[in-house]
Amino acid sequence: MSTLSRSLIGCLIAGACLALAGAPVLAAPAPAVQHAEGINWQAGDVDAAFALARSSNKPLFLYWGAAWCPPCNQVKATIFKRQDFIERSRFFIAVYIDGDAPGAQKLGARFKVRGYPTMILFKPDGSEITRLPGEVDSERYLQVLALGMNASDSMQHRLAAALAADSPIGADDWRLLSFYSWDTDEQQLLAGQDMGKVLGQLADAAARSRAAGDSALRLRLHALVAAAVQPDARPGAGSAEVARLMPALNTPRIAHENMDILTNYAPELVSLLSAPATAERAQLASAFMTALHRLALDLTLSTTDRLNALDAQVAVARLQTPSGPLAPALLADVVARVQQAERATTDAYERQSVINAAAHTLGDAGLLDASDQLLTAELKRSHSPYYFMSSLAANAKKRGDTAAAVNWYGKAYDAATGPATRLQWGVGYINAMIDLAPQDEARIERAVHGVLTELAATPDAFYERNHTALSRMGKKLLAWNGGARHGAVLDRARAQLDAICSQLPAGDGQRASCQDVFKPLAR
Repeated sequence: MSTLSRSLIGCLIAGACLALAGAPVLAAPAPAVQHAEGINWQAGDVDAAFALARSSNKPLFLYWGAAWCPPCNQVKATIFKRQDFIERSRFFIAVYIDGDAPGAQKLGARFKVRGYPTMILFKPDGSEITRLPGEVDSERYLQVLALGMNASDSMQHRLAAALAADSPIGADDWRLLSFYSWDTDEQQLLAGQDMGKVLGQLADAAARSRAAGDSALRLRLHALVAAAVQPDARPGAGSAEVARLMPALNTPRIAHENMDILTNYAPELVSLLSAPATAERAQLASAFMTALHRLALDLTLSTTDRLNALDAQVAVARLQTPSGPLAPALLADVVARVQQAERATTDAYERQSVINAAAHTLGDAGLLDASDQLLTAELKRSHSPYYFMSSLAANAKKRGDTAAAVNWYGKAYDAATGPATRLQWGVGYINAMIDLAPQDEARIERAVHGVLTELAATPDAFYERNHTALSRMGKKLLAWNGGARHGAVLDRARAQLDAICSQLPAGDGQRASCQDVFKPLAR
């Protein structure tokens, strides 16, 4: 899995978010403020922003993010700084939701957003138009944004029409579907449906449509990724699918357009479409390596995007060399490009993204000492150093140094700021201790007690990402207690949580979520 994919997963499972440069968090209603970067980020609550959108007959652009999240910082450093984006922002109402702002997790549940970053475009009447892809290059992003702002139909209607044989759609509709942010959809479009199956049907429909053009291939890639990431994915999906994929690898223009998918999911696609130790695997891996090398050298892409392409090369090479060192030429390329990227990147937001990509690339290449050196040096510069402390913990875990890993996870939790962020980093610390030092009962209990104590003082604590983190912690603690080995600790944690649940109003929907955390312990 590539650097950016790992970053997104980190954003899904972890959550002080610094406000976007100049962008206020959503709290008490206030008038819009003109900020240094020229975007009128609304300082009022979300409902006030939607009211303004209706009264001004403008679309609403909603950005959900966090300060520590590398892809979020990439968006801030690239898309949001583009003059053409700033100029276009005059024609929509711009809203920023910081994941640690009061009520932010409840808003996350309302809009079905969990992964950072998520960007949604709404009509003036509040109906959702589309979810925008934050991982594409900024030029492509602006094109998709323009299509969304000019769209008259919702994505639900567009999807239904695309799947209906008697309801053809145009090239712009196919492009919006192909550049929809399926990764951050959270079942907004496909509630209760198999995403892989629907994307496969959509790709088939696009292949039959003359209007789809290159969108047909991008939708096919989405469908392949949906299949590749399933736990039961089987290698060797067939030569027909490989033939469909090849234009994306062999044609530089098409590879550039689909850079996000190819770099994020290169090893998964190679694994899905070819069996290990076969000529087909070697040929497909070679085609990927060539395409990824071109992307890594493409100066029209951001530094982070180029590093992600380099990391994808490492991941594909690792499929061919599961153990032992990689080719010296590839390792030398990794070191040289990381050093160049680190020296050239001075913007604080961009560095959060670039250093993350660089450190992961070094680590994936087996250069853990160099990765540690890069991360440690960045702790003093980063606005969210706890994120890099977690990466140092992951490196220590790779080495088998469990004591260092646990200590770094603990330092990361101690350094984290913001209620949602601290909850999720605290849960990460607890889960790491259970995995790496399960015998340290006293330390685990202290951490659980600390997380729950902070939770008691957090309004709307059991919504969205918070609830996901707590559920994960509950399952981990229950498994740790197998055979009632730590029953007294679990009883005290349950009593503490029960006290928190009892303080919630009787009609509050959070009560059920609160009580579910240790539900299997019910007597």
